[in-house]
Amino acid sequence: MVRHVRRDTGAKVEITVRDEVVAELRAALPEPEPGAAARKLLEVMRRLPKRRRRKTDVSTRVNEYLYGLGGKKR
Repeated sequence: MVRHVRRDTGAKVEITVRDEVVAELRAALPEPEPGAAARKLLEVMRRLPKRRRRKTDVSTRVNEYLYGLGGKKR
């Protein structure tokens, strides 16, 4: 069975017990090369639109961002 799956990567062997499938034997999927996810992420990020406004420092004015110009009301 293993040789059959190894030769034909699209093949699938089902193991049954009393006409019920209890296991499947398939060819292993190839492992992605190291760093493939990071390269794909960088490729996606390059296609994102560029920032149009100037950067703002949110951490110094967190209450203004969370609660509006008046700040947190008590």
